[in-house]
Amino acid sequence: MDKKSVIYTNQAQCQDCYRCLRSCPVKAIEMNESQAAIVDELCISCGTCIRECPQGAKTYRNDIQQVKGMICGTSPVLVSVAPSFAILFGEDDICRFAAALRKLGFSYISETSIGAHQVACATETVVAENVNDLHIASACPAAVGLIEKYHHGLVDKITPIVSPMVAHGKYLKNKFPEAKVVFIGPCLAKKGEAARSDVKGIIDAVLSFDEILLWLEEEKIDISTCGKIEFDEIAPHDARLFPLEGGLLKTADMNTDVMAPEIIAVSGVENLEEIFKDGESGNCSKSAFIEPLFCQNGCINGPLAGCSKNIFHRRRDLLNYVSSRKSGEAVELQTADELYANYEKLATPINKEVTEQEITEVLESTGKYSEEDELNCSACGYESCRDKAIAVIRGLAEKEMCIPYMRRLAEQRTDKIIETNPNGVVILDDELNILTMNPAFKKFFKCSQTILGKSISYLIDPEPFERLGQDDDEVIEQTVTYSSYNLICRQIIYRLPEEDQYVGIFVNITKEKENRHKLRKIRSSAVRQAQELLQHQVDMAQKMAQFLGESAAQGEDLVEKIMSLVQEGNIEDHTQQIIRIKKPNASFTDLYRKR
Repeated sequence: MDKKSVIYTNQAQCQDCYRCLRSCPVKAIEMNESQAAIVDELCISCGTCIRECPQGAKTYRNDIQQVKGMICGTSPVLVSVAPSFAILFGEDDICRFAAALRKLGFSYISETSIGAHQVACATETVVAENVNDLHIASACPAAVGLIEKYHHGLVDKITPIVSPMVAHGKYLKNKFPEAKVVFIGPCLAKKGEAARSDVKGIIDAVLSFDEILLWLEEEKIDISTCGKIEFDEIAPHDARLFPLEGGLLKTADMNTDVMAPEIIAVSGVENLEEIFKDGESGNCSKSAFIEPLFCQNGCINGPLAGCSKNIFHRRRDLLNYVSSRKSGEAVELQTADELYANYEKLATPINKEVTEQEITEVLESTGKYSEEDELNCSACGYESCRDKAIAVIRGLAEKEMCIPYMRRLAEQRTDKIIETNPNGVVILDDELNILTMNPAFKKFFKCSQTILGKSISYLIDPEPFERLGQDDDEVIEQTVTYSSYNLICRQIIYRLPEEDQYVGIFVNITKEKENRHKLRKIRSSAVRQAQELLQHQVDMAQKMAQFLGESAAQGEDLVEKIMSLVQEGNIEDHTQQIIRIKKPNASFTDLYRKR
C-alpha cells in the first residue's frame, strides 16, 4: 500500500449507496462508475466514512506488521498511549493494559498526557502573549487539517504548537535518542499527521485502539490474566482530560467557565464549520480562544476507539480513571520554540474554477431547467443540486448520482414500454374512472383522450373491475367478446392496493379466433369431402360387383345352352341360325374369329 494514503475503498464491497459521500464533511470522495474512492488531496483523514459505511467497504492502513518489524529490530520500541484508552476496559483491567503491551514487546510505556501537559502550558504562554488575537488550539489534527485545506483565512490563527502526540514523541526521542516511538489512540488523523514532513522521525508508527485489540487477540493475550503494573511514566492529573471538550483549557489552568464569551470549547464537525466560518467572516470575537475537537464529544468518540459503550459511559470511565489514578510529577517543560509547528495553506483540486455556463449545462442535462427543478434533496451526498453540478464538472461526481433524475428516466422508460405495448392497457382509480390508457387500448375501443376521467362503463362492462374490488381477488383472467367493437379480447385485470387503482390489460385475439373458425371450417369440409369420396368409391365397387355378377350369370347361361346343343347334335343348325341373325353375309369362321 502507498504509505501516504490512510483510507482505502474495497470496491468489491462498495454498494453504490453514496453514504460515505453524504457523511464526508469535505466531500473527499470521487465517484467513478458508481465506485467511491478517496481523494487523498482532499481528505483530512477524519475517519467519518469508515464509521458510516454500512458495507465495511471503507478501511484504513493497518500498521501492525510495521510495528512488529520494529520490535524485531535492534532499537527499543517505546509506546505513547492516549489517555482515552481508559474507555476500553473495566476498572480492574485498566491497570493491566501496560502489562499486556509489555507482552507484545514494547520496552517503555508512557502516557501521551505528558505531551498534552506540555502543549497546554505552551499554548497558554502563546495566548497570554497575544491576548487580543483570535487563537485556535492545535491539539486535534483533523481540525487542523480542515483549516489548512478549507479555511485558509484561519491558518495563521492556529496556535503554532505541535499536538500532544508530537510533543510526547519529541520528549521520548530526547530521552531515548535511539528508540522508535509508536503512538496508540482512537484517532485516524494521527496516521496522517505522523506522515507530515515536519513530524517524520518523531513518531515512527501509529496504531489505533482497534489495531491494538486485534493484535492482542492474535497473540491470544487476555487482559484479565495480565499482572497489574503502572506505566513507566505517569502524566499529571488534568492532562488526562485532553480527550474531552475543555480538556486543554483545564490542563492549562485557563478560564474554563462555559459562560465566558471569549472561551469556546467546541466538538463535532458541524459546530466546527460554523465557528470557523464566523472566524473567517469576522463575526467571531478577535480575542476568543477556540479549542476544537473534530469528533462529537471529543476523542472518546474517535472513529477507531474500539469501544461499544455509549458516549456517556465512556466519559464516565475516563473521569473515573483521572480521579482514581495517582498524578505523575510534571516533567521539565519544553519551550514554545521547541514545540513550534508551522501550519500552512494547502491547495486542493477543489479550488478549480467553474463557470455559470458549465453549471447550467450540467443542471439542464439532469432535467433541472429552473430553481424549482432543483430539489436539493442531498440523496447524492451533496447539499444542493448546484454543489453536485460543480462536483460533476470537477470530475468528482457523476450525473447518474441524481436519484430524482434517474427515477424520471426510469418512469420515462416505463411509460415508453406502456405506450409501445401492442396490448391495450388502462388504469382506473378507486371509482373506476379512467386515469390513463395507451394507444393500443384507444384503438381497440375506438376512443380518445377525451374519455379520461370518465367511468370505464362508457366503453365496456365494468363488472369484472367491480368484482375485483368486492372479492379482493388477486387477478381476474377471462376471454370476452365485444361485438360492438368487432373485438375478442383475453383480458387480465388486477388491483394495486397501495395506490388503490385498477389495471386492465387487453390482448386482442380476434384474428386468432377468426383463424381458428376458418380452420374448423376447412377441417369440416375436408372431412365431408372425404366421406363423400369414400361413399362414391363404395357405390362404384357395389355397381361393378353387380355388373360382374350379371355378366358372369349370362356367360354361365350361354355356356349351358351351348353344352345342351352339343349334346343334342343341333349345334350346327343353331350356329347357322345365330350367324344369320347376327351377320347374314358372314361365314361362320369369320364370325367365330370375331367372337
